Amino acid sequence: MSVLSYFYPYTIYSFLVFNLSSMAYAQSGPNRERPAREHQVNQSSGLNPTNLVPANVNLPYKNEINIKVIADKRVIWGNGIPDHKTGAFPNEGNPHEVEPQRFRYEIPAKPKLADQSTPLSFNNFGVGINGIPFDPGAAEWYLGKRDSQWRYEALAGAIPLGIDENHAHVQPNGAYHYHGLPQSWLNKLGFSKQKHSPLAGWAADGFPIYALSGYVDSVNAKSGIKELRSSYRLKKGERPTGNSQPGGTYDGTFVNDYEFISGAGDLDECNGRYGKTPEFTGGTYAYFLTTDWPVIPRCFKGYVDASFKKRSGKRKGRMDHKMKSRRHRHPHPQPPPHRPHPRHRR
Repeated sequence: MSVLSYFYPYTIYSFLVFNLSSMAYAQSGPNRERPAREHQVNQSSGLNPTNLVPANVNLPYKNEINIKVIADKRVIWGNGIPDHKTGAFPNEGNPHEVEPQRFRYEIPAKPKLADQSTPLSFNNFGVGINGIPFDPGAAEWYLGKRDSQWRYEALAGAIPLGIDENHAHVQPNGAYHYHGLPQSWLNKLGFSKQKHSPLAGWAADGFPIYALSGYVDSVNAKSGIKELRSSYRLKKGERPTGNSQPGGTYDGTFVNDYEFISGAGDLDECNGRYGKTPEFTGGTYAYFLTTDWPVIPRCFKGYVDASFKKRSGKRKGRMDHKMKSRRHRHPHPQPPPHRPHPRHRR
């Protein structure tokens, strides 16, 4: 696991301003309005895909990550290179290569709960403490109809996306990102079912992200440990047919195959709860990655800056795209080329 450095990196002057809102817009802006690919698949193995790419590749780059609280913001600088093995990229389902980036994320240092939850939409949910984004959505719809309710679930495997054993893959700009549980990284963090999850990351609203395990009684650190369960469940029965509806059994192929049932698990509709954690002994709202859907939360309980939401027009901040040319593979971030953001099918 990379050691987090709580100081300005000496190269800070070279880092362009970038926050989670910038990355969200870059992935959900004008490029997403292009025609979507048409698919007719309506069944899958749910959250048990059999086509994951083995994570056995050591990348030729070093993970770089620095975190510091500045005024009312928690600022995270990174190069987007994971600190663990990845799958082989390019691969049959993903033709892109992992390349160093320049990221600067800004999130609230003292987050507050909002009156109501905010849907994730096309945005990133947050970022790991290793600098890799949590980005669960896939830009794929049944029959390519973006305005329909039948958006494919990336982890179901119905649409080949070249996802590796960390449930991650690569954008056209070379950015590696997580769609689900990054198992290699959790192992590196020292995850154990016998103790509370270590801090895994920060959500875009500023609240902490943990994985899988927490206290039995959320406010009692001496109550024991258990794996926390989502309160989402598969709908029963068959999907509607006709009028561009996919039909078939609700099996997790689509995001809309799931429904939230309050009290069915340990967590709320945003896969979180209020309680104590090793880092927040006085209590905090916290999100949890889970083995069951949604795995990565799909909504926020706190206040997300307006610039984080999908919008048109000029965005605040910028994201540097590729940090190296294909002619010269430099291990450290280089000045980005100026070109339009490529289309990304996740």
